[in-house]
Amino acid sequence: MTREELMQKAFDSIVEADEDMANEVLAEGKGMGVSCVEMLQEGFSKGMNELGDQFGRGEIFLPELIFATEVMSVATNAVDEELAAQGEATGKGKIVIATVEGDVHDIGKGICVSMLKAAGFEVYDLGREVPADDYIAKAQEVDADIIGSSALLTTTMTVQKEIEEKLEAAGLRDKFKTMVGGSPVTSRWAEKIGATAYSEDASECCEVAAKLISKEE
Repeated sequence: MTREELMQKAFDSIVEADEDMANEVLAEGKGMGVSCVEMLQEGFSKGMNELGDQFGRGEIFLPELIFATEVMSVATNAVDEELAAQGEATGKGKIVIATVEGDVHDIGKGICVSMLKAAGFEVYDLGREVPADDYIAKAQEVDADIIGSSALLTTTMTVQKEIEEKLEAAGLRDKFKTMVGGSPVTSRWAEKIGATAYSEDASECCEVAAKLISKEE
């Protein structure tokens, strides 16, 4: 099997929500000397992005997306285990991230967390349904560089705005960079609420975070 075929199989395992196939890919990749991080970046996450696009076009529905997310957790868990075994090199910056209050979906956030860790960031994942105050409290506690929030529903996007407003009210707006993302979120929304940056997917999340950190330095 070639590397290209391996990544295609990783992609297919997500699109087809096939957990057995995902486990096969991880085992085959290990045998080929391909890291879990590489498979996540080049195969699994691209499959998730494809399903996200299909969901946005109304070609698939939420249950199908949830099944695929459960398979995706196989890949992200493998990445986390791999990074833990390697001592998880960090040093690029600290990021507090979560899915906003009222939103139980963390489809993309979990992928972002794994990829940010793989890229060398120190990540504090607060989970899902997290209130604005909790983001800010944790960011202050760990002296974070970036606060990242994900919203998968239009009705919960307002929490992202609330984070910006509460940072402003507390005089902390200049202390933390903020990133927003999620299926209904756009760069226009980020600009409207005063967020520092917007990222469309997990790969872009890493790129944007790196740029924000480099500007600080």
